[in-house]
Amino acid sequence: MITYEYPFNERIRTLLRLEDLFEKVAYFASSDGQLEHHTALVTLFEILETAGRADLKLDLIQELERQRQTLLAYRNNPEISEEALSGALYEIESSSTALLGMAGKIGQYLRDNDWLMSIKSRAAIPGGVCEFDLPSYHWWLHRQPEARRDAIEGWLRPMLPLRDAAAIVLRLLRSSGRPKSHVAVNGQFQLNLGGTTAQMVRVELKADEPAIPEVSANKYALNIRFTNPPAGEMKARVAERDVAFNLTFCNL
Repeated sequence: MITYEYPFNERIRTLLRLEDLFEKVAYFASSDGQLEHHTALVTLFEILETAGRADLKLDLIQELERQRQTLLAYRNNPEISEEALSGALYEIESSSTALLGMAGKIGQYLRDNDWLMSIKSRAAIPGGVCEFDLPSYHWWLHRQPEARRDAIEGWLRPMLPLRDAAAIVLRLLRSSGRPKSHVAVNGQFQLNLGGTTAQMVRVELKADEPAIPEVSANKYALNIRFTNPPAGEMKARVAERDVAFNLTFCNL
């Protein structure tokens, strides 16, 4: 199955972007290659920009506290595993403590590093990090892979509480809904939501189904148009056939 996730607000959009970026930086940093480590560093700069929202840390702390209070209500419930509940509460409390320990503006220690900021500004220019532009960066890329990896991990480590908190919130969000089967007749699907609140919708299709969902929604209606995969056309074309898919509404 291929899952497409569509956030309905900016907060969830930001968390999904951070999740994607943290996964990428971990993947590329674990390699030994110069190009992979360059990509990891550029991705770290993207994390810095994405996490720059002034209220992001506060939003995460408040959401974790809300979820902690919700879970506390399940104490002594015979249908709930006390061990699993205690584990979830410990994870949430540890994540909140780590977030509270992040002093000052997110990523300020990176912004205070003039060398890194010189790379960041040049990386925004096509071909801007060639050796004649940044000889010191060229030297760094020729250091031992272990030294580069240790440096990247050191720059990334102070922001890991954001990754962990986002992972908890997104996991709870994804597990909040149950998928339902639907069919888009002639590639078109519309659902009346009647003012129902949701923070994200998930659309699942079989991997061999050649259709791509395009979602538009508000609190009153959800519209999904399935298009054929691009094949040289300048404009996406509606898949004029019935498309079966699963739909999940997620809300914390």
